[in-house]
Amino acid sequence: MTATRPDAHTAEPAGAPPGAPRTGEPRRGPRYRAQLQQLLAFAGLVAIFAFFSIASPYFFEWPNIKGILLASSVVGIMALGATFVIATGGIDLSVGTGMTLCAVMTGVFLTNLGLPFAVGILGGLGTGALLGLVNGVNVAYLRLPPFIATLATMMVAQGLSLIVSGAAPIYFTGVPGFEQVALGELVPGLPNAVLIFFVAAVVAGVLLSRTLLGRYALSIGSNEEATAISGIDVRRWKVMIYTVAGLFTGLAGIVMASRLNSAQPGLGLGYELEAIAAVVIGGTSLRGGRGTILGTVIGALIMATLTNGLRIMSIPQEWQKVAVGIVIVLAVYADILRRGKDA
Repeated sequence: MTATRPDAHTAEPAGAPPGAPRTGEPRRGPRYRAQLQQLLAFAGLVAIFAFFSIASPYFFEWPNIKGILLASSVVGIMALGATFVIATGGIDLSVGTGMTLCAVMTGVFLTNLGLPFAVGILGGLGTGALLGLVNGVNVAYLRLPPFIATLATMMVAQGLSLIVSGAAPIYFTGVPGFEQVALGELVPGLPNAVLIFFVAAVVAGVLLSRTLLGRYALSIGSNEEATAISGIDVRRWKVMIYTVAGLFTGLAGIVMASRLNSAQPGLGLGYELEAIAAVVIGGTSLRGGRGTILGTVIGALIMATLTNGLRIMSIPQEWQKVAVGIVIVLAVYADILRRGKDA
């Protein structure tokens, strides 16, 4: 007899295809709470904007708003990929240093090897996909806990970034147009990095809500055992989900390198916490089974707005870290409360 988790509100019964409604169970409650969480996150974003607008006359000006959007783009793109992983009930601690390694490898391809522009960009994306593939294999086939598997990848990526770059920045000054990837403006007044973030969010939203990849990610997070019994190759889909998440990490690395016009091998640590916080603030459950791309976008904007507002008020950097840490704790606690209501 198959045991099911009491909080698996979206799990299907054994033998039923993932996504099929369960007999006798109302589904409106959890869905309503997910929508309510998005509304609360958006209300929190508005409240933060209002507070900093009152606290500083320079906050609510377009150059600063554009800076917030630009700052949210890198963490936001990483958070989009992390949403798929967390929806399965997993975690990815490697997105920060993985992003750095993707930036470094893009620099190697374009500057050291002098490969064509498109090839270098694909190389950066491929590096991210490879990291995700390694994570997926370690989690799905070697059965390592996601925390340990991605922690190991985080450390490996950090070390490789320093080794490959010689612990020195790689500059893209000899690569015409690379800086325009993030800082150009196809839409007047809006940096391309923000446009890339929003387009990536649309793609992620379609993947999560309209494809088997997203459907199975949520099903695995709700009840992995029932998903496997229904005939789904859970291990293969886990590998695919982590690989897709790695593609978003690669994209974030390219955008970051373009913003700085250099690949900085010392960057990366700490970005994974901001990405995870953005995902959880937006309403994706750390236990899995529920994910929302719109919420993740709002969460990324909240993180960027908070950091920007504290900086513009001249709050010392150490206190900025304290504030971000408090937000992470509150986000996780809110997720615990949501799980309690869904039980």
